[in-house]
Amino acid sequence: MAEFRFCPQCATPLSWLTQMEDGGEVMRLRCTACDFTHWNNPTPVLAGIVQVGDQILLARNAAWPGRRFALITGFMEAGETPEDGIRREIAEETNLQVSALKLIGVYDFQRMNQVIIAYHAVAEGQVRLSPELAEYKMFDFKDLICWPAGTGYALGDWLRTIGIEPKFMTWEERAAQSQEPNQD
Repeated sequence: MAEFRFCPQCATPLSWLTQMEDGGEVMRLRCTACDFTHWNNPTPVLAGIVQVGDQILLARNAAWPGRRFALITGFMEAGETPEDGIRREIAEETNLQVSALKLIGVYDFQRMNQVIIAYHAVAEGQVRLSPELAEYKMFDFKDLICWPAGTGYALGDWLRTIGIEPKFMTWEERAAQSQEPNQD
């Protein structure tokens, strides 16, 4: 993740300074020339558990190593609701049209300084991936294996809502997936 180094208002180098806030003293990146503060607030990310018929679509990002498959995700854009945003992301990345949405939950993903807003989306149409995605797989509900991170926890929570106790892979298994050579 990129870190701010210079003030976006006056280009002065930012400094870590202590400031008093409601909860006490905190360190923030601040500009000593114009008092700009870089708050470093988490970014909202949308995630979709995309159901097509009786299966869940998981996709592999073209930039990822190995053969890790995950939920459809994307950043929320200014001026859109989370629901509109996940509909847009699913359509952009898979060409599928969402016919029903249900909020699953909100998940902490501090490693990337994100807050994930996850939905179950019932979708239909012919899958056509955007260049951002390399491939997809369709999974029966009972065959889904969750991963130990934000969107994996969302998938586990959704499985519980349909009466399936989720299976979680370990971090070691997740790391091994990223080491696998690409196979067809």
